[in-house]
Amino acid sequence: MTDVPAPEATEAPGLLDALRRAVGDAAVQVPTAQSPLDDHLVDWRGRYRGQALAVVKPACTAEVAEVIRLCRAHGVSIVPQGGNTSLVGGSVPDASGRQVVLNLQRMKRVLSVDTANLSMTVEAGCVLADAQQAAAAHGLLFPLSLASEGSCTLGGVLATNAGGTQVLRYGTARELCLGLEVVTAQGDVWSGLKALRKDNTGYDLRNLMIGSEGTLGVITAASLRLHPRPRGTACALLSCAHPAAALALLTRARNALDANLTACELMAPLPLALVREHLPDVTQALGSLALPTLASLPANAPWLVLLEGTSATSDAEAQTRLEALAAQALEQGEVDGGWVAHNEAQRAAMWRLRESIPIAERLAGKMVKHDIGVPTSSVPVFIEAAQRLLRARWPDSRVVCFGHLGDGNLHFNVQPPASVDSNAAFDAFEREVNAVVFDEVQRLGGTLSAEHGIGELRKHELVQRQPAVALALMHSIKQALDPDGVLNPGRVLVSQGSGPGVTNT
Repeated sequence: MTDVPAPEATEAPGLLDALRRAVGDAAVQVPTAQSPLDDHLVDWRGRYRGQALAVVKPACTAEVAEVIRLCRAHGVSIVPQGGNTSLVGGSVPDASGRQVVLNLQRMKRVLSVDTANLSMTVEAGCVLADAQQAAAAHGLLFPLSLASEGSCTLGGVLATNAGGTQVLRYGTARELCLGLEVVTAQGDVWSGLKALRKDNTGYDLRNLMIGSEGTLGVITAASLRLHPRPRGTACALLSCAHPAAALALLTRARNALDANLTACELMAPLPLALVREHLPDVTQALGSLALPTLASLPANAPWLVLLEGTSATSDAEAQTRLEALAAQALEQGEVDGGWVAHNEAQRAAMWRLRESIPIAERLAGKMVKHDIGVPTSSVPVFIEAAQRLLRARWPDSRVVCFGHLGDGNLHFNVQPPASVDSNAAFDAFEREVNAVVFDEVQRLGGTLSAEHGIGELRKHELVQRQPAVALALMHSIKQALDPDGVLNPGRVLVSQGSGPGVTNT
């Protein structure tokens, strides 16, 4: 069973005129040599470059619905897009030049904040950082936190079920969403913005849309779950000899802090070295803050763990609890040393070190990227086994490993040896590395995509590694909700007879 590919555009000039009437001339942008619209047609990693008939920016849900109806009538498929921060090529068009990019960045309002219900309602184009600030203005917390929070939008975050650094305590985007407004592939509007904790009326359409990557409907607004803002927060940056020691530290932190443990991030030596090399101001700023030490932190610490804890009373209490935890871990040999932040500048510098790793990787050159998840208990086993297998096959390759130890999600990236010096050689290297890494993930009962989604990058792996029954169910859902293949065709699921696809650069 396969998706029905979108029919080719037959009346593009008529469609463009109709779109301009629907959303205004300025909201319909056509790529030209002088204005290639790369912000919308090239993905964040620079790996995929597409072409588009137009980039359309509606201002409200009614305009989104009209754009979808017009495109469907003209046989033109749509690529929904928010901040275009997808890491799997899911938010740029294919190479045909026949698709319309439906960008929702103009729909960026915070519609309401209900402090008594601990909820807020926002439009899909609202930037994540703006939603965080709107909650903070009411003394509340929207805890979803990503490195791209200054540019990613809530619609995209929900369409990919993004995770981030606070999943350990607050869950993924799915757990933080109470309701949605969605425009269907037929241009109908489903208004499901109920801000309820309990609602058992039929199938769970909200959770069906979350994580569907714009292939089943276009999210235009969301009701979000808020939390009381902690009165105290503290961070510790601790050195561990190996991942097994880091896992023991995590277990100790869970037992000691319980729900007050909000983050546990793991960083291997190589990503830290890349930050020192390519972003020296980050490590220099950390070193200049006169952080109180538990013991001397080695200049080339084997592994670093970033812990964050909260308190219902004060920063001082959160710091005291982390200091006691770190001292116990030091005594038991789980850590070699480290720092506990005593002010916001120190805490921000610790997080900046962690969040600078993806940028340093990008500056370091091509890498084979992975966003894998395994049971937390299997993280040390996975790291040791995968590294051993990669070293045996490619002794000069290097593993850049970091991620969310608290929920078992690792960004396990592989830098190729110097001999991989062409695009064709890199493509072959990537295929072989993927097989090694994903085989090991599968052996441990893990997932090939923990938070980034499937998009273009992982759709063929999904076919190989997802059970046939699951794939058949996914295709049935796609066929039922989008029989004409209007919404993001060829993403997530492999479609027979689809267009030429994106250009891999």
